[in-house]
Amino acid sequence: MDPEMDTQLKIGFIGAGNMAFGIAKGILSGNVLPVNVSVSAPSSRNLGRFQELGIAVTHSNIEVVCGSDVVFVAVKPHLIPLVLNEISQHVTDRHTVVSVAAGVTLATLEELLPENSVVIRLMPNLPCMVQEGALLFARGTHAKPDDGALLRSLLHRCGLVEEGPETWIDIHTGLSGSGVAFVYLFAEALAEGAVKMGMPSALAQSIASQTVLGAGRLLRDSGKHPAQLRSDVCTPGGTTIYGLHTLEQGGMRATTMSAVESATERARELGRKSAAGSRK
Repeated sequence: MDPEMDTQLKIGFIGAGNMAFGIAKGILSGNVLPVNVSVSAPSSRNLGRFQELGIAVTHSNIEVVCGSDVVFVAVKPHLIPLVLNEISQHVTDRHTVVSVAAGVTLATLEELLPENSVVIRLMPNLPCMVQEGALLFARGTHAKPDDGALLRSLLHRCGLVEEGPETWIDIHTGLSGSGVAFVYLFAEALAEGAVKMGMPSALAQSIASQTVLGAGRLLRDSGKHPAQLRSDVCTPGGTTIYGLHTLEQGGMRATTMSAVESATERARELGRKSAAGSRK
């Protein structure tokens, strides 16, 4: 996909929440021009920050669709039927519709849109806000490899962008969408441990956040398995192995695996509910 093509694309967002804003920031740091982006939301509450980026704002979803080639539908899952019913008659074969709604299946999306619509299901995560997201997408029945390549090209500044079968989307939600919160909980606990031992809270939080950031970057950029990096930090009889032993006694590894499993199962459950709801 020629990145120069991105400069001609008209991009629209229906919904003005954090995910839409994070994706918009990433897209604008690539080759897309603010003048070619628009966003709609029912209230003006979240629209100001888009205006600051030079993006046109409106309360009309139909206006966004009619002025766009790629439409990101970034509303709460329960609003998807309402929104897609509203815009459906304005979606044509020139449009690519990208849904960011958790748990809403490609089958549900395709059922609510005109026949042969190009639909892609995308699951980003909160660090898209700082262009360090992990994004996974799955193509619908009528979305071709070129449509996937176009989306990759648009989103490459948002972070890691991967394509996979739809069955992986719910796992990605548990691993990365919810996993961000698991990391925050761990960072909070790290800082509280330091406070317990006598460090001021603000400093402990600052060091904990930098520790998580640094560990993550080293893990990503080194290409090493986490177990190898963990082993590199452990010296015989040293501080780290004593701390790791305590974590193992607390069942941290098993508990974390179970947390990803629970979040994935909940995503699947929401998907089943959304499919049932669209058929009513």
